[in-house]
Amino acid sequence: MRAFSQLLDDLVYTRSRNTKLKVIGDYLKETPDPDRGIALAALTGTLDIPHVKPAAIRGLVEETIDPILFRMSRDYVGDSAETISLLWPNSADGEPELDDATISVSTAVERLRSASKMEAPRVLADMLDHLDASGRYALLKLAMGALRVGISARLAKQALADAFGIDVEAVEEVWHGLAPPFLELFDWAEGRGPQPTAQDVPVFRPFMLAHPLEETKVSLEDYAAEWKWDGIRVQLVHIAGQTRIYSRTGDDIGGSFPEIAEAFTSRGVLDGELLVRGSGQGLVEQHGGAAASFNALQQRLGRKNVSQKMLGSYPAFVRLYDILFDGEEDRRELPWAERRGFLEAFVPKLDPERFDLSQLIEAATFEELEELRAGARDGAIEGIMLKRRDSPYVAGRRTGLWYKWKRDPLTADCVLMYAQRGSGKRSSYYSDYTFGCWNEAGELLPVGKAYFGFTDEELRWIDRWVRNHTIQRFGPVREVEKSLVLEVAFDSIHRSSRHKSGLAMRFPRISRIRTDKPAAEADFIATLLAMVT
Repeated sequence: MRAFSQLLDDLVYTRSRNTKLKVIGDYLKETPDPDRGIALAALTGTLDIPHVKPAAIRGLVEETIDPILFRMSRDYVGDSAETISLLWPNSADGEPELDDATISVSTAVERLRSASKMEAPRVLADMLDHLDASGRYALLKLAMGALRVGISARLAKQALADAFGIDVEAVEEVWHGLAPPFLELFDWAEGRGPQPTAQDVPVFRPFMLAHPLEETKVSLEDYAAEWKWDGIRVQLVHIAGQTRIYSRTGDDIGGSFPEIAEAFTSRGVLDGELLVRGSGQGLVEQHGGAAASFNALQQRLGRKNVSQKMLGSYPAFVRLYDILFDGEEDRRELPWAERRGFLEAFVPKLDPERFDLSQLIEAATFEELEELRAGARDGAIEGIMLKRRDSPYVAGRRTGLWYKWKRDPLTADCVLMYAQRGSGKRSSYYSDYTFGCWNEAGELLPVGKAYFGFTDEELRWIDRWVRNHTIQRFGPVREVEKSLVLEVAFDSIHRSSRHKSGLAMRFPRISRIRTDKPAAEADFIATLLAMVT
C-alpha cells in the first residue's frame, strides 16, 4: 500500500504531464501483479467495489470522529478521504497481516470485494486502524472510486504504453475487452504473451476528435462541412449478437437508451450524435429533421430504469457521422470521402425512427459558410464541423484533419451570490461561484454556477473579495454582498423547472470580472429568457 500511496502523493503534487507519465510508468514497471493491475484500474476509473458506498463511509466517520470536528476539517481540507485519513485514530495493535508496510493494494481490494454489504464498512474500518495517514488516504481513494489526482484514463494508458514501449492506440483498441488486474495486458507489454484481441467482442474504439478552428480558414475543396449537433457523441457497436452504446469516455450507456440498443442489429461500428426528437424549426428542419435541445436529452442521461412515459416523452435517436467497421471490414484507414459513401449505403439498413444521416452543408465559399454559422442559433446546433476529405479515422486529435467551429458563446452580466471552496488543489480557495440576474420585482435569482474561465490571478482576487464581503456562512458555502458583477459566457440557455429562475445555462464559465459595472445594471431574467432556444 505504501508504494500506491506514494504514487498518489506524487501525482497530486506535480502539474507536469511528462512527470506524471513517468511516475505512473515507473510504478507499473516496478510493482508486481496483481497490484499494478488493480492500481491501473483505479487510475482509469474501472475499479468497482460494490459494497463500499459514500453513505457507509459517512456512517464510519460518525462512529469514530467527532462530527463537528470532521465537518470543520472537511471544509478546510477540501477532500473527504484526506480529512478522514488525518483524523482517523491510531487504535490498532499491529497485527502482522495488516501491517502498513505489507498490506497490498490487491489484498485490500479483495477483502472489500469479498465482504458482504453489512460486513464491508467494518472490514474497511479494520484496515484503516492498521494503516498510517498516507495508507489510509490511499485505501479510501481506492474504496471510494474517486482518485481526483489530476489524471485522465487516457493519460494512465499513455503512461503504460510509454513505460513498456507499446502503442497506446493498440492498448485502447483492446482495453474494453479486458478486466482488472489486466494480466494478459502486462504479459503482452513485457513480451511474455501475444497482444490481446478484441475479435467477436463488442469493444470500444477511441473516437476521432477535432481541434478548435480558431483563426484558421480552410478550403472547402479539401474539407467537407456538417453541423455540430448538441447531443452526446456515441459509438454504436454490434458484433456477435451483442450491441453496445459507448459514450466518449467508453462507458456503456445502453441501459439508459434501450430503444437504440434494440434497434441497432446490423453488424458494424458507427460514430454519431445521440439526440432527442423535438419540434425544431429553421436550420434543424432543413438539415436532417427536428432535434430537441441538450436540455431535453439530459432528462434521459444516467437513468438506470427508463419508464414508458420517459421513452414516449423524450424519444431518442442517433444522427450518424462516420463508419468504423462495415460488417467485418475495418474502414478506418480509408479517406473520409470513401467512408462517407459506405456510411450512406449502411444507413438505409437501419430503423429510420432511430437513426438518420448527418447532412453535409452546401456552401460555395468559406465566407458563405461563415454566414451560416453566424445564424446557427438553434437549440440543437452547437456549430460546424470541418473534416478533411482525405482523412483516415484516427484516434485522438490529429492536427489538420478535423476542426470544430463552435458558434460564438452568449454572454450575460450576472451578480455573484454564493461562493464555495473547490476540491483538490483549489480546496483553499473559493472557486465555485453561483450567480444570478434580476427579476422584475428587483429580486436576484440564481441562473447558473461556474468554476472555470478565470486565470490563477483572477481566482486569487475573487477569493480575497469573497472573504472580505461574506455576509453569511452555510458550511462550506459563503453568501456574499450582491455587488460584484461577472460577465458569464455560455453556449446556450434553456427553460428548467428544477431551478427557481426557470432557466439552466449550458457550459457557463466566467468570461471577465466587471468591477466597472454596478450590480444594479446587471442583466434581467427577461434578457436571458429572450435567449432561450
